[in-house]
Amino acid sequence: MEALAVLLGLVVLFLGAVVGLISFAVVKTGRAVGRAVPQARRAAEDVGIKARALTRAGAHRQVASLRAEVRGSLAASRRVLESGAADDAQLVDALGLLGRLDAHAETLDAELRLLEREPDQARVEGRLAAVKERADRIVHSASSLRWATQDRLHRFAADDLTRLGEECQTEAGALRHWTSASGPATGVEAGPS
Repeated sequence: MEALAVLLGLVVLFLGAVVGLISFAVVKTGRAVGRAVPQARRAAEDVGIKARALTRAGAHRQVASLRAEVRGSLAASRRVLESGAADDAQLVDALGLLGRLDAHAETLDAELRLLEREPDQARVEGRLAAVKERADRIVHSASSLRWATQDRLHRFAADDLTRLGEECQTEAGALRHWTSASGPATGVEAGPS
């Protein structure tokens, strides 16, 4: 009887562990899907915008092109800033600025989306100059952050390579300790074996 109780206890523990593992897997999968869905939606929207920029005519084409340009510039700047932010605290500050710029871009994108759907061509043409000026300012600001970050990362890499070269030369001199300023030491030097 006791053996049956122990066996039943083990079965219950095993089933509990299986249920726990399944629950953990479901939660992890849900989180992964939750992150992937907005990215997939954004990618599909970007493709649609680019298609409209290529297939539409007149002012509607320019509106779609503006949307694609603003979104592309912000995405490229975010990738560059995030790639270096782990090693450089100032890039974290720049990411904060890019986030603020993103808020302005979202407002502009909503306005451009409405203009894309506006059937009155004259109204779209009338609003185009103002939204283009705002889009150009956002693109220029995002591009400035991206270019400065690229220059900064390049400069740090060049400085680090220069320091590394100097350290290698110092170490090479230390490895050749048998030579002195007065000339080589006498005797046979042992080479690597």
